[in-house]
Amino acid sequence: MMNPEQGRPAAPGAVPRPGHGLLRGRTALVTAAAGTGIGGAAARRLLEEGARVVVSDAHERRLAECERALAAEFGADRVAAVRCDVTDEEHVQAAFDAAERRFGPPDVVVNNAGLGGTAPLAEMEDAEWSRVLEVTLTGTMRCTRAAMRRMVPRGGGAVVNNASVLGWRAQPGQAHYAAAKAGVMALTRCAAMEAAPHGVRINAVAPSLAVHENLAKSAPAELLEELARREAFGRAAEPWEVANVIVFLASDYASYMTGEVVPVSSQRA
Repeated sequence: MMNPEQGRPAAPGAVPRPGHGLLRGRTALVTAAAGTGIGGAAARRLLEEGARVVVSDAHERRLAECERALAAEFGADRVAAVRCDVTDEEHVQAAFDAAERRFGPPDVVVNNAGLGGTAPLAEMEDAEWSRVLEVTLTGTMRCTRAAMRRMVPRGGGAVVNNASVLGWRAQPGQAHYAAAKAGVMALTRCAAMEAAPHGVRINAVAPSLAVHENLAKSAPAELLEELARREAFGRAAEPWEVANVIVFLASDYASYMTGEVVPVSSQRA
C-alpha cells in the first residue's frame, strides 16, 4: 500500500498523515539525515510541518542525493546540506555555523547520528567499544552542547535525541550500543535540567525496531525478522512513525515536556 501524496510505503495499519504546519517558519538541523533511516524520515517530516531544514551526514554522496531529492520536493529555499562527522568537534561547530548562515539559528536540533554493531562482550575489542560510544554517545553530547550554547542565550529551542529501547532492555551482542544509548538517555535528562531555566527543551525518543534499507544491509535478515515478531503488531516501525514522535517533541504540543525519553515501541511486556 502506498501513500498517494508522499509516495512512501505504508505498513499494514499505518498510513502517513499530512503536515499541519507545526514547525512553520522554524529552522531545524538533523544529523545523520542522509538515506532511508530515521534521520532522513525526520528531515522529511520537519519539512512537511513547515520547517527549513539543514541535513547533515558524514557520507557525502548520500548527503548530496538527499539534498537534491528534498530540494526538488520542498524547494531549494527550504533545504540545505552540510557534511558533519559528529566525532569531530570542528565539524559539529561548522555544521551549526553553516545552518545559521543559511537559515538563521536552529530552533530545532535532532541528534540522530549513531553507530551499531553486534559483538559478544567477551570477544569485543576496545576499539570496537570506543567507536560505538564515540559516535553514538559522545557525538550526541557534542551536538547537544552546541545546541545549548546557541539556544540558551536566545531563550528557546528544542533538542530531540535518538536513543533506543536497548538503553533499558537487554539484548545479546549489544553491550556497546546499549551502553551508549543508556548514556544518551542520561545525557538527555541532565542537559534538560540545565537548559530548562532558559526555556530550552531537551527530550529523546527510544525506538524499538525501525527497519530501513541501510539497516537491512547491515543486520542479518533472520535477526530482523525475529525482532519484528516480538513486536505487538508483528512488524517493525516505519522510520516515519518514529519521525512523527520526533516532530511532536520538537513542536509546541510538547511545550511542558523536557528531560523525557519517549518509547516508540510496540514490544510485548
